[in-house]
Amino acid sequence: MCRMARPRKPLLSTDRIVAAAGALVDAEGLAAVSTRRLAAELGVSGPSLYNHFRTKDEILEAVADATSAQVDLSMFDPDDGRDWHTSLHDWAVAYRAVLTRHPNIVPVLAQGPGRRPAGLRLADAVFGAMVAAGWPPAQATRIGALMRYFVMGSALGSFARGFVADEAAYDPADYPHLGQAHLLAERQQKIDEGAFETGLRALLDGLSIQYQALGGSTGTGQGDRSAAAEQ
Repeated sequence: MCRMARPRKPLLSTDRIVAAAGALVDAEGLAAVSTRRLAAELGVSGPSLYNHFRTKDEILEAVADATSAQVDLSMFDPDDGRDWHTSLHDWAVAYRAVLTRHPNIVPVLAQGPGRRPAGLRLADAVFGAMVAAGWPPAQATRIGALMRYFVMGSALGSFARGFVADEAAYDPADYPHLGQAHLLAERQQKIDEGAFETGLRALLDGLSIQYQALGGSTGTGQGDRSAAAEQ
């Protein structure tokens, strides 16, 4: 009996397309993605992609959702034990870590979760944990929005990398306080992460003041609903 020959290339799948598109976005940006380019990367004909995705935008949506799926949400589990303040902090750090690995997809993520399952699970986890901690639903929605603005904004660019390494660019006659600015770029990670942590703690401390005004306590667990009166 004659055996069928195995295909030389793995069969095309949604996961393969998303992985290839994600790698292309990471390396070259959103503009580099096209069905023709992806087909070439995958070694298939262009029309075969349409069996899985109808448009380029659908592919980018899938890449964005795959990125959201990488974000740790375990701190929002009801039995995790962290209070809302610590949970938000740890989630923001985990969220930013994912986005800084994939900054080119952030503009798609910034449009909101839409119908993306992982993005909706993320939004659901944050909102649910805040309401369970005692935040009024309206304020819990604002907190989710605020955190998304802050984390995504921090991932879109580097403050430190925005300064050139040329000392001559910072004439003390014009910029008397930027004598060390040419050193910022080489310390990019430390500076950017430090700035993010400073801003995050300030943001959370401000929310803690609001929470106490509602009658809550920063030391309560996520299950304490005593602070909330719905708005």
